[in-house]
Amino acid sequence: MNREQVLRALRRANEVARRAMAMGRHPFGALLVAPDGETVLTEQGNIDTVQHAEATLARNASLTYPAEYLAQCTLVTTFEPCAMCAGTIYWANIGRVAYGAEESALLALTGAHPENPTLSLGCREVFARGQKKIEVIGPVPEVADEMIATHRGFWESRGPRAAGG
Repeated sequence: MNREQVLRALRRANEVARRAMAMGRHPFGALLVAPDGETVLTEQGNIDTVQHAEATLARNASLTYPAEYLAQCTLVTTFEPCAMCAGTIYWANIGRVAYGAEESALLALTGAHPENPTLSLGCREVFARGQKKIEVIGPVPEVADEMIATHRGFWESRGPRAAGG
């Protein structure tokens, strides 16, 4: 994907995140983009604390498309995939990830919120432990503030953050 395609896809993923938030879910959104860098094959908002947008999308994609095809696709997501999602992306054989804002920016917003006890384990580190290469694009400074803005106020509205957060 070229830079313009990545920016367009990240903004669309953020729209998906806002729809998830409007349904009372955590504001994360993900897309699966075809090898042409333009065609959105599927999109997914966050469902709950365990069924993250990225992991749910990757699992469903692995049931729909052959691994060889997914290796040419890009999973585009608003925030850096957590360790669980990165592992699922790896096993689904998705070849590239693009994300808007990094995990540390999310941690700054959520602290130790009981609904999102963020792991300090970046997706690059998870992928580096595997046997195949997953390309990572991100964070993307041009849109990071847009991704973060979607979360501002959301976590506070969900109740108090845990002690130390």
